[in-house]
Amino acid sequence: MDSRVSELFGGCCRPGGGPAVGGTLKARGAGGSSGCGGPKGKKKNGRNRGGKANNPPYLPPEAEDGNIEYKLKLVNPSQYRFEHLVTQMKWRLQEGRGEAVYQIGVEDNGLLVGLAEEEMRASLKTLHRMAEKVGADITVLREREVDYDSDMPRKITEVLVRKVPDNQQFLDLRVAVLGNVDSGKSTLLGVLTQGELDNGRGRARLNLFRHLHEIQSGRTSSISFEILGFNSKGEVVNYSDSRTAEEICESSSKMITFIDLAGHHKYLHTTIFGLTSYCPDCALLLVSANTGIAGTTREHLGLALALKVPFFIVVSKVDLCAKTTVERTVRQLERVLKQPGCHKVPMLVTSEDDAVTAAQQFAQSPNVTPIFTLSSVSGESLDLLKVFLNILPPLTNSKEQEELMQQLTEFQVDEIYTVPEVGTVVGGTLSSGICREGDQLVVGPTDDGCFLELRVCSIQRNRSACRVLRAGQAATLALGDFDRALLRKGMVMVSPEMNPTICSVFEAEIVLLFHATTFRRGFQVTVHVGNVRQTAVVEKIHAKACLLPLTPWWILSNILLILLLSVYILFSFGELLQAYVSICLC
Repeated sequence: MDSRVSELFGGCCRPGGGPAVGGTLKARGAGGSSGCGGPKGKKKNGRNRGGKANNPPYLPPEAEDGNIEYKLKLVNPSQYRFEHLVTQMKWRLQEGRGEAVYQIGVEDNGLLVGLAEEEMRASLKTLHRMAEKVGADITVLREREVDYDSDMPRKITEVLVRKVPDNQQFLDLRVAVLGNVDSGKSTLLGVLTQGELDNGRGRARLNLFRHLHEIQSGRTSSISFEILGFNSKGEVVNYSDSRTAEEICESSSKMITFIDLAGHHKYLHTTIFGLTSYCPDCALLLVSANTGIAGTTREHLGLALALKVPFFIVVSKVDLCAKTTVERTVRQLERVLKQPGCHKVPMLVTSEDDAVTAAQQFAQSPNVTPIFTLSSVSGESLDLLKVFLNILPPLTNSKEQEELMQQLTEFQVDEIYTVPEVGTVVGGTLSSGICREGDQLVVGPTDDGCFLELRVCSIQRNRSACRVLRAGQAATLALGDFDRALLRKGMVMVSPEMNPTICSVFEAEIVLLFHATTFRRGFQVTVHVGNVRQTAVVEKIHAKACLLPLTPWWILSNILLILLLSVYILFSFGELLQAYVSICLC
């Protein structure tokens, strides 16, 4: 793993110290001071090996907010202490929207002390009782050894606590799938959601296509959704056991909703609509190992960076290439990620321990970009991606979620259907507030700028019935006999208390990344704002005082460039003059 990742997260960064996260912790140093992040001058009374004092390894100090809890030990707590611990677990689960991570054997300041075998067994038993009290399950993610100033082996255990699903209140993460055409996006999603490997000819992707021309060409042209569930014990829940979507939702504590986007350049507008409309929590950028960065890969990467969507990278089709080809593709990706426009820290995931570390650090820092290398045909390293998705925490905290839920209701209309015996159905995302069955809302704007009243008859989330829809969740709403002709994509359904108004002229500050022609007054553009996709005309351009950044470095670089060009011209003219004189003399 890249050494800068450990430095980024305040691990034990001193020479000779082991990594703060990931792998076996065996921190050894030559001084008597503590490791990074701990109090200086703290000494242990244990024995020194080889006549040298050891540096104790540290994790970052425990944060009051978030879903990560440090516990030194949980051995035979009193009843009062046990109730306090249960209350604390409820808080951490609430912060993680149903998930929490416990580090057993770690002090609150992040010092990795570790526990003996008997103490660790007793602590895990207490943690299991706490989880049962709040209706959750625990799963041991990994155990790590701590070896400093002690003759007895001591371990630290990392435990995932996850709520048992209750009334569809599972954790839902939306992952947009990006990548060039023929990179294997739909095939990978088919393997993950169906539970069967591909045959090398695209059999796994057939269930994902929505149109006949997609099956015939093998290329996605529309936006499709697939779900992958994990139960409270971290086990995969998908269609492999002939489950229906409703059964997957009922059995899952965590749901990953994949948004399969188009990879061909002529469907780029559809990809942009999917990224802006469905508000993905993160993106999966798929790169074929045999072609590398090609086609629309750079454009999709630029879209994710421009929209500030965190992303991780999957290198597919490693079964078709030699190991040197895969390594060359990974090096190419690392070079692109380290460029000034990206400023990312690539992290190659090669083991299950790396996958756990990558999931936690990916949520903590937007700069970390995990890279997976796998095959949808042989199944190589496919389990590492599943471990990553299982442990990946929500990227938005509970406070932001509560603030959105306290606002007035606003539902974005992305899809419109007509279902027999149900009537008009709209699909989309609830951007704010809470929506319940029977709510009275207004939808618009219509062609004349009005908003029409309607009633929500029923709600379905992930193809199963749901009574309450909360901010950030995607669902379909049945509107009964409401006239479908009055609806169109890009409309919003809002609370009547909002008193919505429309506008036809607005000002925007833009950054022109690339354009083949001149961007001028009267130019026609397509504006993507959330689920709104509207053509517009540039009426006026308010240019700044100078279109180029007149920084000292810019001025100096241009002066040097002019001097170099002058010297080159003079040198070239001198050579021509010398050649002319030689010809005349001859």
